[in-house]
Amino acid sequence: MTDDAPELRASDADRERVAEVLRDALAEGRLDMAEFEERLDATYSARTYGDLAPITRDLPVGEVAAAPRVSMTKEPERDGGWAGRITGGEGSSTWAVAVMSGFQRKGRWTVPRRFNSFAFWGGGEIDLREADFAAGEIVLNCVAIMGGVNVVVPPGVEVVVRGIGIMGGFDHSEEGVPGDRGAPRVIVTGFAFWGGVGVERKVTRAERQRLKEERRQEKLERRQEKERQRLERGSGRPELDASRHDGHDSHGLDGLHDLHGGSRERELERERERRRDT
Repeated sequence: MTDDAPELRASDADRERVAEVLRDALAEGRLDMAEFEERLDATYSARTYGDLAPITRDLPVGEVAAAPRVSMTKEPERDGGWAGRITGGEGSSTWAVAVMSGFQRKGRWTVPRRFNSFAFWGGGEIDLREADFAAGEIVLNCVAIMGGVNVVVPPGVEVVVRGIGIMGGFDHSEEGVPGDRGAPRVIVTGFAFWGGVGVERKVTRAERQRLKEERRQEKLERRQEKERQRLERGSGRPELDASRHDGHDSHGLDGLHDLHGGSRERELERERERRRDT
């Protein structure tokens, strides 16, 4: 498929499929550690299907890593409920290794009933925020030797931490938070020596963007309401000024009329006196 469209952009899931093939090849002895690290670096830096294709071309399972045919039809969105995310079956990835390097499991993938990870002088991330789950209870076995593994869970998931740390430790901060009804239970276990295993709870990027947009919309609505109230208050002032202006004008005209009326009467009185004298 990559030969058909080598210029198409590769996704995180595509890169992860290639990385899984490399891990299997390392476990089977088809690649030594230096070759594995070199190809793994090339995998996570690949941008297109064409970049991914040569990485597994000489491996007997290379066809597994071929980029999937791109569907031009939009797939239906999953309902977002926990029932739809506990799928059963097998996980899409069952283990991860970082030796003086790093690994990531993130995006849309299926977490198996037990996932094993090992970090030696390196680090790894296991992100469950957009993942499906093979069962209602999963175990993440994390071994960190002079390295670290970080587990990211979405809100609503119950977390239980049972790991052992020697000159290292396991993060218990998210333990004890009640899970949503029907949500999976994540058990974090393993061993940390001069290293650590962290657990943090985060919303997905899409959810974070949605919340950010909601806050922006609320601020905009409050600003519009304040502007509307200001305009309403301002619209009453010209009427008040006009009424005052009209009142001043009417009083001024009345006074002017009185002034003209008194002058006329005095003129008539002087005219009558002048006639009497004559």
